[in-house]
Amino acid sequence: MNQFYITTLGCKVNQYESDGIATALITKGWTRVDTPGEADICIINTCAVTARAAVQSRQEIRSIIRSNPEAKVVVTGCHAQTEPELVQEIENVHFVLGHSDKFKIAEAIIASNKGLDDLPCPEKPYSSATLFQGFDPAVTGNKTRAYLKIQDGCNAFCTYCIVPYARGRSRSMPEKDVIAHLTHLDQKGYKESVITGIHTGAWGLDLAEKSSFTRLLRTIVETEPIHRVRISSIEPKELSDEIIELTANHPIICDHFHIPLQSGDDEILKRMGRPYDTGYFKELVWKIHEAMPFAAMGIDVLQGFPGESEQAFERTHALLAELPISYLHVFPFSPRKGTPAFGYPDKVDSETMKRRCAAMRALGLEKRAAFEQKNLERRLEGVIQEHRDRSTGMLKAITSNYLTLLVEGGDEFKRSAVDVTLETIDPDGTLHGRIDPQD
Repeated sequence: MNQFYITTLGCKVNQYESDGIATALITKGWTRVDTPGEADICIINTCAVTARAAVQSRQEIRSIIRSNPEAKVVVTGCHAQTEPELVQEIENVHFVLGHSDKFKIAEAIIASNKGLDDLPCPEKPYSSATLFQGFDPAVTGNKTRAYLKIQDGCNAFCTYCIVPYARGRSRSMPEKDVIAHLTHLDQKGYKESVITGIHTGAWGLDLAEKSSFTRLLRTIVETEPIHRVRISSIEPKELSDEIIELTANHPIICDHFHIPLQSGDDEILKRMGRPYDTGYFKELVWKIHEAMPFAAMGIDVLQGFPGESEQAFERTHALLAELPISYLHVFPFSPRKGTPAFGYPDKVDSETMKRRCAAMRALGLEKRAAFEQKNLERRLEGVIQEHRDRSTGMLKAITSNYLTLLVEGGDEFKRSAVDVTLETIDPDGTLHGRIDPQD
């Protein structure tokens, strides 16, 4: 039958890589199915960013095996890389593959199951990859906005983070390839590409001819290979004044920044190994807001890091409450074996951590509601998604500043970039708008 099922846990880089595997299989005549019960081969692309993510990865594997015990099961991703022995213990898992072999999965499946047998399980728990690996041609996937991984790995080694060990050192896709991939996506009808990486702002530093993420964005502005690009996430120290200026003046770069803060307490930031303080972060956010008052700013916050006192939590909450941000991503600290913070003293108990996460998430909802209210009756550019809203049947438009509006319209609008206006906000937070007449 040659049918496969693939599911992804974790980040946009993982999603890109899953899309790449799927695209390669589809190109060779395989059919992607929506449920594991229909598949001959099931592929699970796992995450290890937190202990909970690793547990959820194993739960997903077991669930898929229960739903289709006859299928061949392939497990890859960060959890397969860092703790392969835990994955191998699961009955009916046939293949456990690390990141380097992830890019060979499709060709091995196409060749034969024996081809997969020839791909080794990770011998070491941590990746030693030194070369950038991607898919060619550009990955399209099954979403209206295409992901493009331009960078992999990380050299930062924040004290709590397992990802540099799972992914290896920072490495970049050459600039000409980035432009070629964006051009290919444009030719395939994509209006937006989300450019992503494990440490996106470190792009170019490892290339033979050293470059920078700022320079890459400048080249994108100058060459216009696609209608618009969205930066998936960028570290505070890498969000340069020129990136802010380019975004403010060139609509090809979405006015949306996702910026990891992690803590609003300077001592905790030092213990985390973060290379900035709260004063720097505050100045950066206000600088963006002054240049682009309606830009979306999403912030990552890590709660319950060892040594985080009630005062440290309150300082984080107060900092974020005063800043003109748009939403929060809140994560509880998760000790990861192999990282320095795993053995740090002064652990925060689980009940305190839950309370702090809940308070921070409530603040995030307040910030999101205020940002949405601020955008009422504004004309915005939106990309209409391929799939309609399930409950209403209406079209969905994702704006440059990361609002999702439900709008009326025919199928001819799908996958197009149009001007939309936010008209009303339901009590549950659903945004309704209209498609404006196009100039």
